[in-house]
Amino acid sequence: MIRKKQVTLNDIAARSGVAAMTVSRVVNGNGYVSEETREKVLAAVTEMNYRRNGLARSLKRQKTETVGLVLGDLSNPYSTELANAVRESLSAQGFNLFICISEHSGKEDIAAFEALVDHNVDGIIVATRSNRDGNERLDRIADSDLPIVVVGRDFPHKGVDYVSADNFTGGFEATQHLIDLGHRRIGFIGAAFEDRHSLKRLQGYLKALEKHDIAVDERLITGRSESAADVPGYSTEKIGYEGMKRLLSLPNRPTAAFARNDLTAFGAIAAIKEAGLSIPNDIAIVGFDDTPLASHTTPALTTVRQPMRLQGQIAAEMLLRRIRAVEDVRREDRILDCELIVRGSTVAAKL
Repeated sequence: MIRKKQVTLNDIAARSGVAAMTVSRVVNGNGYVSEETREKVLAAVTEMNYRRNGLARSLKRQKTETVGLVLGDLSNPYSTELANAVRESLSAQGFNLFICISEHSGKEDIAAFEALVDHNVDGIIVATRSNRDGNERLDRIADSDLPIVVVGRDFPHKGVDYVSADNFTGGFEATQHLIDLGHRRIGFIGAAFEDRHSLKRLQGYLKALEKHDIAVDERLITGRSESAADVPGYSTEKIGYEGMKRLLSLPNRPTAAFARNDLTAFGAIAAIKEAGLSIPNDIAIVGFDDTPLASHTTPALTTVRQPMRLQGQIAAEMLLRRIRAVEDVRREDRILDCELIVRGSTVAAKL
């Protein structure tokens, strides 16, 4: 039996009418190619049943002992804790870390991914919010066999590992705590009601209300301006402040609020104090993360503690496993438990 000749990049180039280098960029997810050209090349790849030569690629690609980390809001202590844990874990194994920031959009995600690929990093850890454009680009990079781990980002690719805190359960328990204290009119600050399909902390909040037959009032779910053209992927102190101001302006304001993260809670606390109201007697507040400042606010913040450093350590270990693997490895998913930390910012509702 005559063995069928393997399709090469040159064959794909001839079929699609472009240079072999352009085909390489498309196949390996490396460098800029116009969308029209990319679609033409991918069509030829499908028609000719092209398969990448993994052995040739591994021989050609030299290890650089560098790893890229893509982070969101740097002002959030979560990002700092995560980055330090990743850096320490990698440094102990002789790897250096490049950090890119992507706070607002899929466009920023793509720019960060391309910069790291262009610098020939050995792998990438992504800890930003999921978005369509960024996921499409990340999918192509993952298909090129570059090791990738995502932290808290929904990205169901069979060759990409995933680690996250249990944000759904954390959101549920934060809201359940307020309900147990007798609160029934509970706000959520840090997202819009439309974000309920993608934001697990908001899903947990809604599930707790449903469990106790508490009707959802969309006016109590707030955290961004309706006119905002480019909404941050992360909730900030400013969003918390403005969100609480909107809640306080309601004819029937909430007696408690769950903030998407501690920074958002700090902003909400500032708005409450500015209005001359008391925490927790007028409004109880729960945050999420348990950042270092949470225990030093006045009153100290009740919050959901997520294992920030552990997520960074596990992400680094997962990535090194993929970088060092000589054969394909199965996707690994790790969901880490959170813990409700009760402090002075919550108290029983006034009846």
